[in-house]
Amino acid sequence: MATWQIVLIVITVLLLAATIALYILGKKSQKKKEEQDAQIAASAQTISMLVIDKKKMKLKDSGLPPAVLAQTPKLLRGSKMPIVKAKVGPKIMTFICEGEVFDRIPTKKEVKAVVSGLYITSVKGLRGPITQAPQKKKFWDRFKKEK
Repeated sequence: MATWQIVLIVITVLLLAATIALYILGKKSQKKKEEQDAQIAASAQTISMLVIDKKKMKLKDSGLPPAVLAQTPKLLRGSKMPIVKAKVGPKIMTFICEGEVFDRIPTKKEVKAVVSGLYITSVKGLRGPITQAPQKKKFWDRFKKEK
């Protein structure tokens, strides 16, 4: 056999092994996610809150309790996450939010949210439907043709 054929076989075997490993890791993480979703759904409560502010910010700058920061992995502390500050009853609290729910949350309005601990999973309007705020145009959207 020529050396280029041996190299090609080795590369093929490595790619096949990487594909199998990623498949197995994906299955494990999917099971883990389903278990976490079940726990979140079990401890969910519906709360009415007045949304004061929402931002994407780093966890260490968000003002979450120190116990929450201690439980999060070190790599995740530096990444930006959707954070919502809201008034629940007499208290002002800081919540973490899902990405798709974060876009729907209106600021300076009262909403009914399904909350599991400090995690907002869904939002409904308290007085009528939630209206979407006009989205800012991104830089590349200026150059796209409108149809």
